[in-house]
Amino acid sequence: MKKLFKILLNTIPRPILIRLSYVVRPFMESFLKGSTYTDPIDGKSFKSFLPYGYGEQRHNVLSPSTLSLERHRLLWLFLTKETNFFTDHLKVLHFAPEQAFYKRFRNIPHLDYTTTDLNSPLADIKADICNLPFDDNTYDVILCNHVLEHIPDDTQAMKELYRVMKPGGWGVFQIPQDLNRATTFEDNSITDKKERAKIFGQYDHVRVYGRDYFDKLRSIGFQVEEVDYTKTFEKEDIERYCLAQGEIIPFVRK
Repeated sequence: MKKLFKILLNTIPRPILIRLSYVVRPFMESFLKGSTYTDPIDGKSFKSFLPYGYGEQRHNVLSPSTLSLERHRLLWLFLTKETNFFTDHLKVLHFAPEQAFYKRFRNIPHLDYTTTDLNSPLADIKADICNLPFDDNTYDVILCNHVLEHIPDDTQAMKELYRVMKPGGWGVFQIPQDLNRATTFEDNSITDKKERAKIFGQYDHVRVYGRDYFDKLRSIGFQVEEVDYTKTFEKEDIERYCLAQGEIIPFVRK
């Protein structure tokens, strides 16, 4: 199964994978049903989670029910316990909407919820993050997770995110990040897909973000809180939810 997952991830385009996942998900849920690990997004438990990764695969990280990864489960817990996302009337813009969240957020009656992306079949509006078709100061909340590492001009993308966020608004801009790096690394001369996957974590990533990511957001105008939310959980809860110890949530405000 692990070998099959790796082949599928590296050969099938993401939009097709999204559609296929709806077909195979019920079978995975049934096969892996158990009590060792729990997905906090839907409360279902399993004897194990699935492996995931484009290069070297991480084991026991992909939920069979919601298809969430570590970052999705951490974000869900953060939004639930630390924000007004599930309680207040908010105008929300969600980039590249994740399957784990899409239908759940869509069905929250107090949210004015819009999704956007260039390629995702889940996007309401096809748009370039560097040139958004939205008015200034429009959104109370912006979710833009694991998107900026794909964008060559991430500075312009950040400026657009700032522009369309309302004053007093907030957002979460998660990225794959190497906290051992002081500065972000880019090298466009590396063109081989396998080499890019090895260096950048995924063949279509254009950089590896370092700790300077937060300061770059601040230079655009955002107030940034670097939230190590796993510190608020007991060790057994981190293991039960299959979270990534020490992962930082970039919580931004305008």
